[in-house]
Amino acid sequence: METATDDEVILEFDSRRWWTLAIFAFIALEGATLQMQGAIIPVLRADFGTSQWKLGLVAPAGTIGFLIFAAGVGAVAGRYDTRTLLLLGIVGTGIGVFVMGLIPSFGFFLVALILRGAFSGIGRGSDRPLLSHLYPHRRGRLFGYYDMMWAVGATLGPLAVTIALWAGNWRFAYYALGASFLPVVILIWYLPNPSVDGGDDPLTLAELRRISRNPAVLVMAAGILFSTGVEGGLFTWLTTYAEGRLPKSLVTVSLSVLLVAYIPGRFAAGSLSERFGYIPLTFGLGGLCLLSAVYTFMLASGLTVLVGVFCLGLSLSGLYPTLMAYATESTPEHSAPINAIGLVVSSCSIAGVPAAMGFVIDGTNIVWAMRLLFIPLAGLLIVSAIAWVRIG
Repeated sequence: METATDDEVILEFDSRRWWTLAIFAFIALEGATLQMQGAIIPVLRADFGTSQWKLGLVAPAGTIGFLIFAAGVGAVAGRYDTRTLLLLGIVGTGIGVFVMGLIPSFGFFLVALILRGAFSGIGRGSDRPLLSHLYPHRRGRLFGYYDMMWAVGATLGPLAVTIALWAGNWRFAYYALGASFLPVVILIWYLPNPSVDGGDDPLTLAELRRISRNPAVLVMAAGILFSTGVEGGLFTWLTTYAEGRLPKSLVTVSLSVLLVAYIPGRFAAGSLSERFGYIPLTFGLGGLCLLSAVYTFMLASGLTVLVGVFCLGLSLSGLYPTLMAYATESTPEHSAPINAIGLVVSSCSIAGVPAAMGFVIDGTNIVWAMRLLFIPLAGLLIVSAIAWVRIG
């Protein structure tokens, strides 16, 4: 016979499942909006006659607001209601995406991009910490699945632009994607407050100093700096490397192959983290990624380049969620500040490494620039090896 306690457990399980669905839906849509940017740049150039240097402002415009507000959410976590912050972030992101389809000029596009990035930072600063508290004993698995959903959206984002262009207007992609946020908003609006044990403690200066000295957080920051720098280099320059090495029809497909590999890669990383542990898994994935990079950029030719690219995505994709779960496990009461650190470090690295590679390409060629990615991958292996030996 069921008791009142049994009913409460069932309701709590259902609530947690629906909150997980809402978080996963938001991160998939956010991944789609991010990866649409690359696909829309040629269209903006044609529609508004935008110069190349102005088009280069798209990535910084989308990042600046995101960084400021993601860091801000990490600082105020524990003082404001997580549900309110998450709802504000999702509503603002959806409206920002829809407005990007209404813009009359490239200047307005940049303004809308900054606003969308700001609200996205609020949402991204809130969603992973909430997931952390919903699943305190399965962080590695759920973080892997969370980032897998981002990869699903990121893969579909450029496809949405392609379909909109077939339909006659690139703006349709932003209208459809902006409207897709509405069901997520409605779901969160009607859901009861998430049932979590504890939640984030308010961040103080003393706690911030303690977090900044935590060995696990330092390992996470260094590992994310190296791994996301490689991601940024691949996202930016992979298609350039593929030109002349692959048939013309497959050049842009190379980036899709990389992103598609993120889906099984992050699913596997989430599942394996509980079996092998975070640091051993990081070391193993880093080693496979380095071997894949050496094969892709030194040995592969023709269609085998795509095989190397897939292996790169498969191994590289699991590093970020694994490192995030590792650091969060060490200080679960401050998951939001740790999440903010990961977001800020990754955004800076994704922006900085491709810029450095651009100077190398100007001075030498694309081959040497891609081989520079061996350096951060070697750095990742060194950091994870030291953490394995010294911290355990």
